[in-house]
Amino acid sequence: MARAHQYAAGRHEERRRRLAHEAARLMAEGGIRDYQQAKRKAASRMGIHDEAALPRNEEIDQALREYQRLFRGPAQANAVRARREAATGAMEFLARFQPRLAGPVLEGTADEDAPVLLHLHVDDPDAVARFLDEHAIPAEPRTRRVRLDRARELDAIVWMFDADGLGFELLVLPEAVLRQAPLSPLNERPMQRASLAQLRALLQHDPGAG
Repeated sequence: MARAHQYAAGRHEERRRRLAHEAARLMAEGGIRDYQQAKRKAASRMGIHDEAALPRNEEIDQALREYQRLFRGPAQANAVRARREAATGAMEFLARFQPRLAGPVLEGTADEDAPVLLHLHVDDPDAVARFLDEHAIPAEPRTRRVRLDRARELDAIVWMFDADGLGFELLVLPEAVLRQAPLSPLNERPMQRASLAQLRALLQHDPGAG
């Protein structure tokens, strides 16, 4: 009985591992950004319909890092560094909105198609629209659901545009959110974010960007 239980548990873990790696491959090669979408597409492709077999987002993130290290190497590291350097200029430009870098560019998993995600903090959301208009930046607004904590959500405006061949996303948040980052879709803990000073230090101490 114990051996049968061990065998079943081993098969379950193996399915989770295979699903995590397939979801990571879809994210790396198919441009999928959403963990839920990636894992469900991977499960469909592999003919797995057991919800309990779906890997956690953190498992997929780890598999994605492994995939990028094995198959992308310097190209992926260069993509991260180029976007971090571009983020420093953007954060200087947007300094009045107390910007913070977040997402794959900060976490080191950005690829050649990943945009630079900046959190801007201002209680008047129209201030960002006016600023972009004043500087003739043709940005397109979208709405994005943000989890402030386990009890509160916010439909925030995100401004999207391209500059120098790179995509940028400016997520507009209330000033109070500067003190406590929104929850990450990866693990439902406060998002990792970096100020301009922190980003400069990261670039200085991590020239390889990997």
